[in-house]
Amino acid sequence: MSEQKLHSLAITCGGTGGHFYPGLSIARHFSNNCGKVVLLLSGINIETQSAEAECHGIATVKLHRMPSPRGISGFFFFIIGFIAGFFQSRRELKKVKAQALLGMGSFTSFPAALAALSLRIPLILHDGNARIGKANRILSRWSRYLGTAFPAVNSATVKCPCECTGMPLRPELAEQSAIDKSTAVAEINRLCGSALNPDLTTLLIFGGSQGAAVFNQTFPDALKNYPETFFQVIHLTGNGKFDEVKKAYEGANFPLLLLPSSDKMALFYQAADAVICRSGGSTVAELALFGKYAFLIPYPYAAEMHQNDNAAFYSSAGAGEVIDNSSCNPAKAIEIIGRIKHELPVLSARAAKAGLGIPEASANAIAMINKCL
Repeated sequence: MSEQKLHSLAITCGGTGGHFYPGLSIARHFSNNCGKVVLLLSGINIETQSAEAECHGIATVKLHRMPSPRGISGFFFFIIGFIAGFFQSRRELKKVKAQALLGMGSFTSFPAALAALSLRIPLILHDGNARIGKANRILSRWSRYLGTAFPAVNSATVKCPCECTGMPLRPELAEQSAIDKSTAVAEINRLCGSALNPDLTTLLIFGGSQGAAVFNQTFPDALKNYPETFFQVIHLTGNGKFDEVKKAYEGANFPLLLLPSSDKMALFYQAADAVICRSGGSTVAELALFGKYAFLIPYPYAAEMHQNDNAAFYSSAGAGEVIDNSSCNPAKAIEIIGRIKHELPVLSARAAKAGLGIPEASANAIAMINKCL
């Protein structure tokens, strides 16, 4: 069906980036095609997220905060937030005359979802992981459709039609996915004042924002003590971890670019020959888009261990391999570095051939909504 059929859309996003950024990507795609869209934001960290949405001209509404219902006081504030968010959502849905509500997952989407149902506005869902989350599984009873970032391992638990539409990513990533390594390295050096060498094997490391020792200590120590410096490293430490990781790299004799975080991920992916990281939904989708071989270390405390399912999807296509967090000790880190040295051409070819990227994921999500109208 033509995308013009849908002209007014509301998207509800939880407070984490894993829910917000895919929702924002769909909103930007829809807005760029002359649709009217509003983001209903609920949860923590929405100040930064709201600012990013507004800089792209996307209207945002901050719903009442709905904290975790732990303890008597927590449950009380949860109920207050739920009720307030429900009535806020009803008001906004009527104001924009939304034809559909797209829920991006998490329990923070419940107030807007129930508001849409009370107004008989079609509810459509999207899940950014290979394992469909509990909130989406519950809401699927009343949803018209559910799109997933990857083939779902538990699609049988969903009560509505389900299909893999891909993970919506920022359009800037796709636009820069054709840059070659030398160009990417030169641009990184220009922007960051670094001295990276395009002829060296480049390792991209990130995922230690929760203070994970495997990223912040184990790999820096292994890299420093590796007998041959055939590589250089781009390491994103996560906010609040920069000083800790900088100290871990003291004495390193290879080119190193150390940053807390960055909005230059497209350049980093294109500069990288291999990636060592967690396996959140957006990360796996970005790896797929750029065709990068990855050593994936799933976050062991992710809800329902969904990062393990994301990593299994990627590795099953030959584009990477899964390393258990608990077994990633110094000897394992040394082994991984050795494999990159001796097997890189083969590993890179596997990732490039996997063809897992879905750059049209945002368009697919809009097409999915159109099916329901």
